[in-house]
Amino acid sequence: MNPTDPIAPHKRERRKQDRPGELLEAALDLFVEKGFAATRVEEVALRAGVSKGTLFLYFPSKEDLFKAVVHDNLVVPVTQGAVEVAQFQGTMGELLEWMMLQWWRRYGATKASGISKLVMSEASNFPDLAVFFRNEVIEPAHALVRNTLQRGMDRGEFRAMDIDLTLHSVMAPLLFLVMWKHSMGPCCPSHEQIDPEAFITQHARLMARGLSPT
Repeated sequence: MNPTDPIAPHKRERRKQDRPGELLEAALDLFVEKGFAATRVEEVALRAGVSKGTLFLYFPSKEDLFKAVVHDNLVVPVTQGAVEVAQFQGTMGELLEWMMLQWWRRYGATKASGISKLVMSEASNFPDLAVFFRNEVIEPAHALVRNTLQRGMDRGEFRAMDIDLTLHSVMAPLLFLVMWKHSMGPCCPSHEQIDPEAFITQHARLMARGLSPT
């Protein structure tokens, strides 16, 4: 296009507005593919089609870039989910199943789920990022599950329980799914593959039956 074309500045402006999203997309791809330590900001800039200097205009460090990736792909969905949980109409057993399936559809089934594997494998080397992930993602998500379990007890739908232990019983199979997806899953033959939604549905219903007071 002729640089004197009056449309060109608008396209350049739109390109500038898109850059943060493009950088975050490139960073997510590389973090999931290579891990945090092995990913270099130069690679992120190259994949996004910008210079390293341009990247630093938006994200002053690789740590800031990682936090922004986590915010867009995990913090925002958890925050949105909290609103939907508060408005849910149904039993707490049904809510528990809905929450687990939504967790998979909005996170587990996406490439962003590789962040969980990254954090678990690199937390000891980057404790500040692990604390950030715990505070911004794990605790809010756990609070939603705890609240659901407590509401179930308060309404007489669930028997008395140790909420913290039950919380881990709810979450552990979900973490297994994303770890499987990003490790052994791709290496296994088709007859050994797991149908995530069928697995989650069975898990949720087993939990609901086990928590039933009758």
